[in-house]
Amino acid sequence: MREPAKRFRTNTFIQSSAAFVMDDRGDSPNARSSPSPASSQSSPAKNPVVTRADVLALMRRKDEIEAELKALQDVLQSQGNVGMEGPLLDGEGYPRSDIDVYSVRHARHKIICLNNDHKALMKDIEEGLYAVHEQARHEYMDVDEKKAEDNNEVKSFAKIQFVSPESPAASAGLEPGDLITAFGSVSSANFRSLADLATVVSNSENRAISVEVRRHSVNKRIALTPRKWNGRGLLGCSFLEERQM
Repeated sequence: MREPAKRFRTNTFIQSSAAFVMDDRGDSPNARSSPSPASSQSSPAKNPVVTRADVLALMRRKDEIEAELKALQDVLQSQGNVGMEGPLLDGEGYPRSDIDVYSVRHARHKIICLNNDHKALMKDIEEGLYAVHEQARHEYMDVDEKKAEDNNEVKSFAKIQFVSPESPAASAGLEPGDLITAFGSVSSANFRSLADLATVVSNSENRAISVEVRRHSVNKRIALTPRKWNGRGLLGCSFLEERQM
């Protein structure tokens, strides 16, 4: 009767030891180191504005984790290359005497935690890179749009002072306050004085002149035909030079 009792106590010890081995390994796929290295970094998902420096910091942490994993793998290899799945108990159910069981358990647990941290960190890096690239793309678009606006901002050189009712200018749609940016062949680049406009008008009687104006920040193109009417001149409107405004 003594021998079975002794064997029962030994089996109890072995079962407890095996359970301790499994618990200490932390084989749960969701195991994370505490505190989580990835969580200690600024997560792009929680950060409203992710900078390039944030992403670089995450990438440095990734390199650190990979170096730790390499060192832990070396530990397992040094223990008879037991790896992550090699048995820790011998054929009789006792802890193996040819390896440092504690070191193997610790290395396995740490590897599982760091692998989960590495996975979460890679997700953060991917989201961070996307956010930084989107910010850069929008910044470049804003710069390009601003340049386009600057290029499209044609300078005016004269202004409509008044328009007589039922005149050719009124019929064409010109209004007081319109800024002239082009008048036939005259533009801000070659405009010298209002005499230039008078020359265009006198040479274009009964022929449409393409006039470009800016009205309330909106550019418009108007076909203006100088002709005789009941009032004075061929247009029925007056101009004011830009420098006189």
